[in-house]
Amino acid sequence: MHSSFIPAGYRSILDAFDTQIAIGLVKRVFADALAEKLNLHRVSAPLFVDPNSGLNDNLNGVERPVSFDIPAVGQKGEIVHSLAKWKRMALYRYHFRPGKGLYTDMNAIRRDEILSNIHSVYVDQWDWEKVITKEERTVSYLQETVRGIMAAVCETAAVLRDNYPALPCKPEKEVTFITSQELEDRYPDLTAKERENEITKIHKTVFIMQIGGKLRSGKPHDGRAPDYDDWKLNGDLLLWNETLGAALEISSMGIRVDSTSMREQLICAGAEERAALPFHKMLLDGVLPLTIGGGIGQSRLCMLLLGKAHIGEVQASLWDEETRRVCEDAGVLLL
Repeated sequence: MHSSFIPAGYRSILDAFDTQIAIGLVKRVFADALAEKLNLHRVSAPLFVDPNSGLNDNLNGVERPVSFDIPAVGQKGEIVHSLAKWKRMALYRYHFRPGKGLYTDMNAIRRDEILSNIHSVYVDQWDWEKVITKEERTVSYLQETVRGIMAAVCETAAVLRDNYPALPCKPEKEVTFITSQELEDRYPDLTAKERENEITKIHKTVFIMQIGGKLRSGKPHDGRAPDYDDWKLNGDLLLWNETLGAALEISSMGIRVDSTSMREQLICAGAEERAALPFHKMLLDGVLPLTIGGGIGQSRLCMLLLGKAHIGEVQASLWDEETRRVCEDAGVLLL
């Protein structure tokens, strides 16, 4: 399935060569800026995990992870959807202390993704996680962290414009915070994605908080796995994409569940059986540290800052015949 389109009159500002050089620049500059703002250290990360460990991200609970047998090990491996839970385990195993965190280059395969201008079956993120104290499990700490991420985004954009003055993207550094319920109350007749577009078109940089639980309409703003984000202390960071005329989600993040919120959310999601998995048992027993973390889309940030219309212009993936035709007809080069 696909829903790709190329805006009328679109032409890439950078050619294929400069695009590749600029992608490398974005990835280097942003990683260093993010590490400095949030006090993070780079670590190595797995491409696949033990499917019985409970470490893989279940996303919305319906996506099928790619798995394969490993004869030399005598078991199967499962390609990660994200490292949401693995990172918390790593902080424990590597003895990180409050105030310090890690980040990594995460590569994943999401085979059931619906292809579009901003969705691919290949996912690349800066996955990060940081140890916090009980006193820091607050909305104000969450917002402070979001502002740090946006400072890193804006610094990266400035370096990019210095090297490529023709690039027009100048993200709004000031973040507008709103809860998913406040957003629904403001636009009750719109869908969740339409609400995101309306609020982001106005404010340019928006963080929608409290995603996962049902709103007064009876529906959640968006799906969230019940066993990593605390649904009362999480959110999505959206930036206005002028090229596509739509909101672009750059990051899904949040303060992670403690034992109390995970029990509540597992019950709410009808997933109580996960409590028996190794990761979940460690969390419920209070072994794992309290953390905040998230993922920041590498290709999405690149396409935003480089003014690209399709994510396939900044990452190499596989595309259906119709997407290839639409892009070819518009003179868009898919990597």
